[in-house]
Amino acid sequence: MATEPILSVAQIVPCTEAEGPGRRFALWFQGCPLRCPGCCNPEMLSFDGGQRLPLSNVVQEVRTAREQQDIEGITLLGGEPLAHAAGAAALAREVRQLGMSVMAFTGYTLAEAQHLADPAVAELLALTDILVDGPYMRELPDTRRRWIGSTNQVIHFLTERYRADDPCWQRSNTLEIRLRANEITVNGFPAARAVGLWKKKASYT
Repeated sequence: MATEPILSVAQIVPCTEAEGPGRRFALWFQGCPLRCPGCCNPEMLSFDGGQRLPLSNVVQEVRTAREQQDIEGITLLGGEPLAHAAGAAALAREVRQLGMSVMAFTGYTLAEAQHLADPAVAELLALTDILVDGPYMRELPDTRRRWIGSTNQVIHFLTERYRADDPCWQRSNTLEIRLRANEITVNGFPAARAVGLWKKKASYT
């Protein structure tokens, strides 16, 4: 009997419009081997920390978000999704079976990812509709394309589900702030990185 994949998760936002086209379920993986200068999520670099969640639990969260908030797909971020390719591919497979889309951000270029010689990476790429590749470079901020952090990054439309000429890519970025109990969660607008708000959690009194 196959063992259920366990995902190392730094953060989940069940419904967001700040991490890709439409309403999306966003999942940040915990752990990245790249250590890019200016990383906007340094607390997600370590492979320690985060939560270890069974795939079935995450899929149920996706189903609930689709039923309650009409999400159209998931966005995988990090950390580094390709460093968690087996779990990410398993999640993407389940999501595609639900008729939903998959978007992923990676610090690798597509060419580098294709040369990793990892079957799980190849499967994840095959299940991905939109891939945004390349490291975030804070000295090259992108002010033209929505959801894209720096101008070196490339948007790859790996299926025909989304189009490069869709006006959604030219709209203004958004910053989402959520208040739950004594915790503020912020995600979205790349410029927020400069003030330390990018996908952070902060307590208040």
